[in-house]
Amino acid sequence: MLVRIPGRRKLLLGLGTAALVGAALVGTAGSGSAAPAAALAADSTGSDSVPEAIRVPPGNQLIAQFAAEGVQVYQCTGRAWTFLEPIAALGDPGPAVIHFRGPSWESIRDGSLVEAATVASAPVPGAIPQLLLKATKTRGTGIFGNVTYVQRLDTAGGLAPTTTCKDGQTQGVAYTADYLFFARG
Repeated sequence: MLVRIPGRRKLLLGLGTAALVGAALVGTAGSGSAAPAAALAADSTGSDSVPEAIRVPPGNQLIAQFAAEGVQVYQCTGRAWTFLEPIAALGDPGPAVIHFRGPSWESIRDGSLVEAATVASAPVPGAIPQLLLKATKTRGTGIFGNVTYVQRLDTAGGLAPTTTCKDGQTQGVAYTADYLFFARG
């Protein structure tokens, strides 16, 4: 079934255009990674600030970290809002990654991609939960080629609307988060 999301095409085109323009302005930054692993924040395999349930298993190292801005898209089904998909741009500071249904993350710099499935979540008052996701598929040899785990941390916003709705209606709710990507180390 084809679902039309008003404004989604404009949002995706806007995010894609911004990402491509940002990549052109920033360049490929050498290997195309967000930053050298040593320059990133301490990995969260054992960090006290990360809830135990969503910590990355030992043997995985942080390879990239990006701040995200986007929307969580909800659709009205049976007169209730249900999650449909995320749409976000991740940057370091300029756009570098597009996040979309799957959930998937694709580098606009090297074309690599990772898809993942949720393993665990940790609630955040007033926001979408923090997540631990395990990679289910990767593509390419770039930044996401060897990703094993993804964390969504420091979430703000993105909760389902609380208003009444009509079946088929969609609504995007703004959110921000930090995404951390890990590979076997």
